[in-house]
Amino acid sequence: MPIRQMKEGSEQHIVIKPQLQNTMNPLQKNPKTAQNGKGPPITEPQNNKIHNTTSSPPSRNRGRRRGRGGRKSDQGEAFMRPSSRPCTAATKPVIVAAENVLNVSVSSSSCQLVAAGSGFPSSSKSLCFAPRPGYGQLGTKCIVKANHFLAELPDKDLNQYDVTVTPEVSSRSVNRAILAELVKLYKESDLGMRLPAYDGRKSLYTAGELPFKWKEFTIKLIDEDDVINGPKREREYKVVIKFVARANLHHLSQFLAGKRADGPQEALQILDIVLRELSIKRYCPVGRSFFSPDIRKPQPLGDGLEAWCGFYQSIRPTQMGLSLNIDMASAAFIEALPVIEFVAQLLGKDVSSRPLSDSDRVKIKKALRGVKVEVTHRGNVRRKYRVSGLTSQPTRELVFPVDDNSTMKSVVEYFQEMYGFTIKYTHLPCLQVGNQKKANYLPMEACKIVEGQRYTKRLSEKQITALLKVTCQRPRDRENSILQTVQHNDYNEDPYAKEFGIKISEKQASVEARVLPAPWLKYHETGKEKDCLPQVGQWNMMNKKMINGMTVSRWACINFSRSVQESVARGFCSELAQMCQVSGMEFNPEPVIPIYMARPDQVEKALKHVYHACVNKLKGKELELLLVILPDNNGSLYGDIKRICETDLGLISQCCLTKHVFKISKQYLANVSLKINVKMGGRNTVLLDAISCRIPLVSDIPTIIFGADVTHPENGEDSSPSIAAVVASQDWPEVTKYAGLVCAQAHRQELIQDLYKTWHDPARGTVSGGMIRDLLISFRKATGQKPQRIIFYRDGVSEGQFYQVLLFELDAIRKACASLEPNYQPPVTFIVVQKRHHTRLFANNHKDRSSTDRSGNILPGTVVDTKICHPTEFDFYLCSHAGIQGTSRPAHYHVLWDENNFTADGIQSLTNNLCYTYARCTRSVSVVPPAYYAHLAAFRARFYMEPEMAENGGSPHKVGKAIREGGESGVRPLPALKENVKRVMFYC
Repeated sequence: MPIRQMKEGSEQHIVIKPQLQNTMNPLQKNPKTAQNGKGPPITEPQNNKIHNTTSSPPSRNRGRRRGRGGRKSDQGEAFMRPSSRPCTAATKPVIVAAENVLNVSVSSSSCQLVAAGSGFPSSSKSLCFAPRPGYGQLGTKCIVKANHFLAELPDKDLNQYDVTVTPEVSSRSVNRAILAELVKLYKESDLGMRLPAYDGRKSLYTAGELPFKWKEFTIKLIDEDDVINGPKREREYKVVIKFVARANLHHLSQFLAGKRADGPQEALQILDIVLRELSIKRYCPVGRSFFSPDIRKPQPLGDGLEAWCGFYQSIRPTQMGLSLNIDMASAAFIEALPVIEFVAQLLGKDVSSRPLSDSDRVKIKKALRGVKVEVTHRGNVRRKYRVSGLTSQPTRELVFPVDDNSTMKSVVEYFQEMYGFTIKYTHLPCLQVGNQKKANYLPMEACKIVEGQRYTKRLSEKQITALLKVTCQRPRDRENSILQTVQHNDYNEDPYAKEFGIKISEKQASVEARVLPAPWLKYHETGKEKDCLPQVGQWNMMNKKMINGMTVSRWACINFSRSVQESVARGFCSELAQMCQVSGMEFNPEPVIPIYMARPDQVEKALKHVYHACVNKLKGKELELLLVILPDNNGSLYGDIKRICETDLGLISQCCLTKHVFKISKQYLANVSLKINVKMGGRNTVLLDAISCRIPLVSDIPTIIFGADVTHPENGEDSSPSIAAVVASQDWPEVTKYAGLVCAQAHRQELIQDLYKTWHDPARGTVSGGMIRDLLISFRKATGQKPQRIIFYRDGVSEGQFYQVLLFELDAIRKACASLEPNYQPPVTFIVVQKRHHTRLFANNHKDRSSTDRSGNILPGTVVDTKICHPTEFDFYLCSHAGIQGTSRPAHYHVLWDENNFTADGIQSLTNNLCYTYARCTRSVSVVPPAYYAHLAAFRARFYMEPEMAENGGSPHKVGKAIREGGESGVRPLPALKENVKRVMFYC
């Protein structure tokens, strides 16, 4: 169950195990890697305690494809059978009994763990994330610049006041206007010359105390937007300001100096609000970013949208002290057009003479619902309204009651008589504004869209491409834009920063970094090149053969593209089969049945026809691979194919677009062959260090590496479930092959609910299950070993959710292990992977080609764990990939829990090396592969949801709605995956 927000003083209990004191051998140093490119490092194992059975021949997993072998087990009998490969650890890890639990009391400031029979003292012990074990030393040292700007800590008291506005106002901008008027009127008198900062809701902050503890003010606010010239409407508000608390800056300075483990969030929040105050008045705020059409000229995105440029700003605690993180940002805004023009752009046609179709009306209604418009037919009056809908009738047919006697008048007559405004386009519908009980009609031609409204709905492919062009800046250009933004904002002249005594440096932080060496990769002995040292994050398959090339003897092809003739499709399949053979696979050049031509609107019928035709011809043997040729613009066709193949037919499919079929590129065919091999259960390459058993804290004992992610529905999808995915390595000691599981859970729920679960079975009693448990059993079946160490990479968690996710998911891992075997508790390292952050790293000298890749970005393998990282906790930034275009975003890894006692070098090297094992390409990737695969699996599972037509003819594949079961909110489960798909869904 998720941990809910609790009132002060309440308490919640959750099961978790104490951090283990690991008794395993201390981390051993990596052997030096040859850097001259002339040959791989020496391959003799460095640890003489590692049993020689851990080094396996390349072909040892041949024949295990799709998890054959081993009987199914609900309660882990297979897990507890004697191991066919004995544990090779010199010293077994400490085991913690499953009964030892901790009661967790979650307060607003920190989480407290209270031991219950665990050997801890009875007094409370604060749950701290893993402390930094030191700094990394491996790699070539260099200097990089980071978009962090040093902020001096104020020397003034920070005070918080509660603000109550009556009548209550929901709009932040109106609240700000009320407080701005209050400050203007009373700053020199009642406020004692203080210039407060306000969060737009309930909190006001000052540097130094106000002359009162409690005071009520009466404020009259004039609606400036209402009338340009002439009388304006006036509203009266009562504002009560009451002292709440004083922020502890000493606590903050101690935290920044590394003398305290817990950061005072209140003080950081106040400083963040203070530095945002002036920008809120100058720009359009969206989240933590600010946008303006004046920063750079808006660029059209099509369909009435435009891209605005802006900047992101956040204050962060770092090792160098307080840091202001500034980055560039872009977002889609609705163009401030007359509504008629917006509609014409949206529909791509002139609407002044032709009536609208039903589909046109639905499209307009979706685009304009919730958008603010201002009227243009009343001269100086510029009243604003929010669009709630669109009339189903044209304007000329609309009538409404004008008095209590139900006297009816047409909209056309009313506007003519009341405003002298003649409606020209009476064939168009009216906008509906206000609520449903009292909706007002506004003719489209009498309205204009209000400027500065961010577009939050889904963008089309064309719009995304156009927005990326605006966002995509080369590193040097992005760095210059950031520096210009800091100079333009001129924080040291900001009246709020001055008031609070905050000083911001205009100089970027220079940070010591290290470039970690690329790992040697092992290929098959029969290739010309048996191993390979990637150069600048890249390599290719020339002269190499897959280390475990699989066999495809039974395959078929279905062609959904009208423009691809059968002879062209046959030629493409032949070239692909040849490439698979060259790359090290055995691939039958002939399909089971001739290539089948099909229409995209008959996808299910076509797939089932090909499947059954093949099964009949093969006399019951399974079809191993289905090649699918798709039109370039295929809408929902791709998703339909994956859903039917993977949840209904149990077919492994490989889709290829028409453009690639016509223009056959060797590089493309090589990439497709890599994907086909891993879908068949093979491995393309493995780390040489893994084969020679030299990866610290992985090679010594059976180690399983998990990746987990949750993807949430798009904005506006208020009923679709979130989807969780977990993948786990299946081939220790190589840690290259993964199996995955997915599940649907409550809308926008971040904690993964199905990691471990129990339910009551009438015949068997209490039954245990869940994704962790199933994947542990799967690992045991595949390797003959039970995992004795767990490394868990968790993607997609924001800082505010660290405690909740760690407590809930670590507890689930513990329970899953304990359910398999008494006292089975392998040590866990829990690492959060973050890509959605705004730290960017730039080369110290952009002209020095030896310190950048071809795109001008920092070199792959660049790691930073000093200065801009957390004051006390175990985190680092790693740019593991070579840039292609734009500015590379390093991944941020935060080790929350570490029972395996990794050193900084140990976890950084492991993470960097794993980034070279991504199966779908010959490049290092930006995020550690298990987390990457989990993200792909969760994204893939959206296609598995049963198709339902959305209301008013929307897209049919967006639904998988939350349902009510027994009075409680439940989620419709995803259809079950076929067994042979669980290992490959994220490779597809």
